[in-house]
Amino acid sequence: MATKLETFIKSQLKTNLPDIRPGDTVRIYQKIKEVSKKSKSSVTKEYKERIQTFEGLVIAKKHGKGIGSTIAVRKVISGIGVEKTFPFHSPTIEKIEIIKRGRVRRAKLYYLRKVKGRKARLKTKEFTESVVKEKPIEEKKEKTEKPKEIKEKMGE
Repeated sequence: MATKLETFIKSQLKTNLPDIRPGDTVRIYQKIKEVSKKSKSSVTKEYKERIQTFEGLVIAKKHGKGIGSTIAVRKVISGIGVEKTFPFHSPTIEKIEIIKRGRVRRAKLYYLRKVKGRKARLKTKEFTESVVKEKPIEEKKEKTEKPKEIKEKMGE
């Protein structure tokens, strides 16, 4: 029997998020509310909602897949390192795109805070999300069909 808290958390979890790993370069689209005042005498404030992007390298992923899971994204702007921590299932996050996937051997890439230039680069590995899901199914079908055809030809 699920409690009220569990059912609420289950309703808030996002299902369409990609598989993000440390070393990935991601682009995060985040909703931001801006306040614009009409005039000084006016008491009412207008809220405009816009989408802001933040593109950087995922250096850490924490707290698993639950409602409290977060990712730390690092980006260097004008020689200054900027890190933001994003709650994975936050309603302010519009979408997350994986731009490229880096080849890393650690779960936390905090050492990238200290290194500069060439040492801060990661080796990339080829990544196409839609092809990865479809290819293994097609390859298995082709492999199973070819031996049958060969056996029929040899039997003739």
